[in-house]
Amino acid sequence: MTAAVIALGVLCAGLTVYLLLLSRQLRGMARELERTREPGYDRQLTVTLMNGALETLASACNENLRYQSALRNRQQQAEQNLRQSVSDIAHDLRTPLTALQGNLQLAVQDASLSDRTAALLAVCTEKSDLLRRMADDFFEMALLESDHSPVPLSRVSLTAELMQLLADSEAAIRLKGLTPEIDLPERAVFAQADAALTQRMLGNLLSNVLKYAHGSFTVRLTQQDGFAEVIFANAVQPGEVPDPERLFDRSYRADRARGGQGAGLGLYIVRLLAERQNAAVSAAVQANVLTLTVRFRSA
Repeated sequence: MTAAVIALGVLCAGLTVYLLLLSRQLRGMARELERTREPGYDRQLTVTLMNGALETLASACNENLRYQSALRNRQQQAEQNLRQSVSDIAHDLRTPLTALQGNLQLAVQDASLSDRTAALLAVCTEKSDLLRRMADDFFEMALLESDHSPVPLSRVSLTAELMQLLADSEAAIRLKGLTPEIDLPERAVFAQADAALTQRMLGNLLSNVLKYAHGSFTVRLTQQDGFAEVIFANAVQPGEVPDPERLFDRSYRADRARGGQGAGLGLYIVRLLAERQNAAVSAAVQANVLTLTVRFRSA
């Protein structure tokens, strides 16, 4: 009787240890499955415990992981091919558009044109300019989305960049009948950024203001807690208020709600340019005032 009890105790202890090891193995497999969601993590599940059912489960999981990996690779390749196609199409469009714009400019200068012909040429010139801007936006978007190389950041004066942008755009601002309200700190504000990318980003933000602002707009520069922020704000009509949560998305066309024209890629490109500089973008609407903010790390 005693020997049977001892044998039963040993059996129970062995079974308990086995169950603990099985539980540990399952937890390890669960952790490995969670890690497969991480970019670049591509490991197969392994089983150290001798268990046929566990080995079958691990084999099925590994087969599924290989299938998912193949799907991801195909998706990434398809996205790359699409971006390359967009880039190629945009590049191919720019050459004939440049020739078209040049010929239209020459035609407009012909003094013998009738008023109707001159008006039609003006419309054609406006539309060709729009097509050229759209082609440029698609080309830039494709380049930014496909280029994952690191951008060397340096100490860039946001104060100088903003002042230069506003000075260069003075004529365009006056032509739109807008009054800028500029709020810059007394001391220059510097950020960890790339000067060329920052210029393009600020230019897109100002272009957005010139399209949709009414009467006036505000440009503000702040610095606190190790961050520098560039802020553009302008009033919008009640029926033209965009969705601030989606304004920087590629798939969102704010122009549909705001009555504008174009591909609607300007603010999405701003987001791409910001991300390449470890900066962040945000949008907010309060009392029919749209505020766009770019946040850099101070330098």
